[in-house]
Amino acid sequence: MEKMVAYCGEVCSDCGALIATKNNDDAKRKEIAELWTKKYNHDFKPEDINCDGCLSETGKVVGYCNICEIRKCGQERGVVNCAYCGDYACDKLEKFFQMVPQNKANLEEIRKGL
Repeated sequence: MEKMVAYCGEVCSDCGALIATKNNDDAKRKEIAELWTKKYNHDFKPEDINCDGCLSETGKVVGYCNICEIRKCGQERGVVNCAYCGDYACDKLEKFFQMVPQNKANLEEIRKGL
């Protein structure tokens, strides 16, 4: 599978939800639902685990991605991900990076190649 990096720097192609969806793997969906239920203290069911990745135009994304302001902004601007944005790194991203610094590193690596 080709590497897919979300607007926020998350590596979608490494995500169990995307892998389960691409492989139509119900056992993986169950595994991810159980893991995320514990990790995020929110009840996920295996049928909730269907995602084509943040950059997908199908609308098939999991949970928070449906309302993510970073994703919405990236779509409106028509960028590949936020590394390609002229306003990088905006306040939304900086706040998000405090929770997931690895995503900043992912986007910074992409920016080096631009």
